[in-house]
Amino acid sequence: MSTNSNMHTSPKGLDLIIHFEGFSETPYLCSAGVPTIGYGSTVYPNGEWVTMDDAPVNKHEARGMLLHHMNLEVEHYIKSSVMPNLLQREFDALASFIYNLGGGNFMSSTMLDKLNSWDKKGAADEFPKWRMAGGKVSNGLVRRRKSERHLFLTGELKFFME
Repeated sequence: MSTNSNMHTSPKGLDLIIHFEGFSETPYLCSAGVPTIGYGSTVYPNGEWVTMDDAPVNKHEARGMLLHHMNLEVEHYIKSSVMPNLLQREFDALASFIYNLGGGNFMSSTMLDKLNSWDKKGAADEFPKWRMAGGKVSNGLVRRRKSERHLFLTGELKFFME
């Protein structure tokens, strides 16, 4: 039985997400064209989708939205699908990855296949492949994936600038 079911995203993992998502008090369209607010939230805790007409949120509300989404959905994907025991650093990196790309992408990924084949190094090498937004390479995603991979392998939170 995996010990992943007892894990949660640590402050280090949350810092990684917050850094790359950035904060917006008002709704904006993300690179995929989806209305987004706060720290990259597309859905409110009550289940309603963010719309471009929504009222602003403050950082406290945005953090609550982020934590709700992490607890309800993101961590569930890790706990229910990754068989090998994860280290906290690996869990955190995967949480950032899933928060950004969605659980469906993770569930159908080679990364998950490699994790469940107990090939953690191979799984880490999948991070850089997820760098496209709107059909082209996104420098922001290149940096994010590099930071996620680094955290996954070393436990060090490092924000790459290129």
